[in-house]
Amino acid sequence: MSLRLTRRAALALAGSALVGCTRESEARWTAQWVGAAHERGHRLRDSKSGSLGMPAVTQRASVIVVGAGIAGLAAARGLMRAGIADLRVLELEDVAGGNSRGHQIAGMGCPLGAHYLPVPGPHAHEVAQLLDELGLRRVEQGRVLYDERHLCHSPQERLFIEGQWVEGLLPPVEALPAAERESTLAQYRRFAREVQRWVDDHAFRMPTARAAWRAELAALDAQRFDDWLAHQGLDAPALRWYLDYCCRDDYGAGSAQVSAWAGLHYFASRHGFHAPGEGEAERDGVLTWPEGNGWLSAKLAAPLGERLRTGTSVLAVRELREGVELDVWNEREHRVERWQAAQVVLALPLFVAARLVEQAPAALAEAAAAQRHAPWLVANLHCERPPIDRGGAPPSWDNVLYRSLALGYVDAMHQSLRPHPGPTVLTAYWALGGDDAAQAAAARRELLERDAASWAERVLADLARAHPDLPRHVRRIELMRYGHAMSIPVPGLRGHAALQALARPQRRIHFAHADLAGYSVFEEAFFHGQRAAADVLKAFSRA
Repeated sequence: MSLRLTRRAALALAGSALVGCTRESEARWTAQWVGAAHERGHRLRDSKSGSLGMPAVTQRASVIVVGAGIAGLAAARGLMRAGIADLRVLELEDVAGGNSRGHQIAGMGCPLGAHYLPVPGPHAHEVAQLLDELGLRRVEQGRVLYDERHLCHSPQERLFIEGQWVEGLLPPVEALPAAERESTLAQYRRFAREVQRWVDDHAFRMPTARAAWRAELAALDAQRFDDWLAHQGLDAPALRWYLDYCCRDDYGAGSAQVSAWAGLHYFASRHGFHAPGEGEAERDGVLTWPEGNGWLSAKLAAPLGERLRTGTSVLAVRELREGVELDVWNEREHRVERWQAAQVVLALPLFVAARLVEQAPAALAEAAAAQRHAPWLVANLHCERPPIDRGGAPPSWDNVLYRSLALGYVDAMHQSLRPHPGPTVLTAYWALGGDDAAQAAAARRELLERDAASWAERVLADLARAHPDLPRHVRRIELMRYGHAMSIPVPGLRGHAALQALARPQRRIHFAHADLAGYSVFEEAFFHGQRAAADVLKAFSRA
């Protein structure tokens, strides 16, 4: 199969491959969507301020945070730690966490979004402090130690290639056609040396706000990763598949859409890239839980108590002479409410914030226009027993299929210490940003138009390549769709002046979201939430 098979063709093949097992198992499993209905988000898009009626009540708070994703929760945490008790967090969904929400099926925890957090690097001070407070991390005699119960258990990851599982995700040269092995290994080594050059230069950091920015990095940001790889002569199919997979995994879109800066940042800001047999090192530790990063978001949300108002859609935000006024729709009461505050943090995707803020700064419209967001599908499969393996590397936490357009699956019970196999939940991830804006838009339409059973069949068809017996063991499939899950770091976005402007202290309305970094990971969202909280405190000190 061609590596550049179109997404539509691949999904059609996947559907046809499943016909037999679907008929056999259609009475055995059910499928349904979970999470808030997309109509809530579309209410903002389709309505105008005042079209839902006048506010029924007016309420006040010293600070209002809009959005209870990781950035919003981090902002609220920073404000409460500074003594700001008169605080409200307004969230559209019924549960806090954003892309880091947890879920449960048959009493087993599973993620609805992000499922791990790499141990923080030396520049992610805010995340390290959070982990210290949660008892996950401690420093003894200068050594950083993590609670082993929360580090990902071994084996961590494996790849299904040529009919069997192999350890790690980089395609081993031994599994490739003989004619490709020598050149592929040489290119693995060349790419490793290029990444190491940037690691030694300390040019990439996380969060990115603490990294240097110079002409050489701007040049990387100006071009597509695919074009940069072609210019370097890095065209080995196995390497290109792996790099494309990494981009889809972290950015929601392929190497043909993200910038060269983003493609290198994936490796140079964290664990590097290690060619087989050449300075290979153990990967950095990964913190994970059955419910994924939902474990962290629940810990962040718990101290808020009644300050967290879920099921609340903000319709408009107006900056006034003495404060900020918000019109919101209360999903439970089915009414418009008005909120007033001295300071507001908008912890929202920038394209949403641009719709909310009346007389918004020009930088907000510019940043929203520059960004492109990837749709995602997360499917949780409740299995009465784990699927049968075809041999090779043993079952791992992260399980990826070579040349699949999906991202593979994680096993929710991998962290369990039970001594025998039993029911589990497999969480399959599909990053649907594609290779260009048109593919992302088409995938977004399909997420909205196709029913849950249709998408469940596609997920099963993909996984059945490695586990033909899987459809017989599945009882329920619950799917979460994200129309605009994360900002894709397209060329020119990392160095965009509008993002830098929005991350600076504002007068009354402050911005906090991973969008400000141009891509979406926990470390960036948490950093910008903490930064916005500090900016609010500075604004109070000036008042």
